[in-house]
Amino acid sequence: MNRCVMMIHGMWAGPWCWAGYRAMFEADGWRCLVPPLPCHDSDTRAEHGSRLGRLSLLDYADALAAQITAVGERPIVIGHSMGGLLAQMLAARGLARGAVLLAPAAPAGVWAIGPSVVRSFWGVLTTWAFWRKPVRQTFEAASYSLLHRLPPEEQRAVYGRFGPESGRAVFEIGLWLLDIRRAARVDAQKVDCPMLVVGGREDRMTP
Repeated sequence: MNRCVMMIHGMWAGPWCWAGYRAMFEADGWRCLVPPLPCHDSDTRAEHGSRLGRLSLLDYADALAAQITAVGERPIVIGHSMGGLLAQMLAARGLARGAVLLAPAAPAGVWAIGPSVVRSFWGVLTTWAFWRKPVRQTFEAASYSLLHRLPPEEQRAVYGRFGPESGRAVFEIGLWLLDIRRAARVDAQKVDCPMLVVGGREDRMTP
């Protein structure tokens, strides 16, 4: 039986956010692929600042697809937030045996912007030319949108691990109507695996 799982992190995060999941799966005998998205490796992130800002969701998906191809077997993909959208993109490419989407970002064609989403991204969206720059939330924005269910004393520690994200990826997800390439598009007709979607009642980033 195929017992391989790939975990895909979301915006501003990295493989570190999967530590608990990875320990659980590996203890049960699963092979775990927990890659950083391109330019998200904490050791080299600073070197790729300008390049990171211009990376597309398609660049992320291509890098993940290449890793799956190198492994030689279709994993179950688990994605959080933007990683959940990337998991859908991989599933549409026929590269997933199953998909678990944790509070996934919506694909192109689904209007998912409400007041809490606007507030969460306001600082990014009002930065001139954010679509070609690395972007990062302020602590206040992250505390409101991502960390509000954590005790206050833990919020700073987690925020300290966040890094910059591709402004282009933010644009492609949030403003897909203006994206000529529709990078965030998922062809649902090509998804050939079971998919579990998990949402949070108090989620402000992807309500």
